[in-house]
Amino acid sequence: MSKHPHDRFDDVPHATGRVGAHRAEQPGMNGLVVLLWSAAVALVLIVVGIFIALVMMGRISLFPAAEESAPPPGVVAQVDTSYRVLILNATPSEGLVESTRQALLGEGWAAEDVFGSDGSSQEFAETTVFYVDEADEAAALGVAEVIGGADVEQSDFYATLNDSDRKQLTVVIGLDRVSDGGATPGTEETPEG
Repeated sequence: MSKHPHDRFDDVPHATGRVGAHRAEQPGMNGLVVLLWSAAVALVLIVVGIFIALVMMGRISLFPAAEESAPPPGVVAQVDTSYRVLILNATPSEGLVESTRQALLGEGWAAEDVFGSDGSSQEFAETTVFYVDEADEAAALGVAEVIGGADVEQSDFYATLNDSDRKQLTVVIGLDRVSDGGATPGTEETPEG
């Protein structure tokens, strides 16, 4: 291998001071800036991650739906005395048919249009007003309100009990109307004394 020829730059003494220091960054400042930028980026990423997670879980809605006004009401209860009302007692308690009948008569039903049967052997949990056609639902809801609240259900099970050409609703009195708290008949509480 050949040697380079000797030139004037080979004789320049090596300086021990800071050569080109005016272009160098200040020592110690670089680490602090990097640390601050890293913290800022980490904070932004955490906030963005939490926001995306909340959006995906449905807790935040980006485009909320326009608020709707009150939902359209379903069928509105209507007291219609043109219906015949059959009252069936499906509890062991006596007298519930007559009290229900009196409530309906007090609202304007004719005495011959409200009739029933007391003392059914079948036990029924909730008092329910049954109607046959969807057009009868408003009247069934009206009867349910008059008798002090009851479930309303569409069923043609009791349609065969209608011996008339007029529309009929059927009220089945359930155990929820028994006033003695569900005690079985024939068991009497003895007064203490």
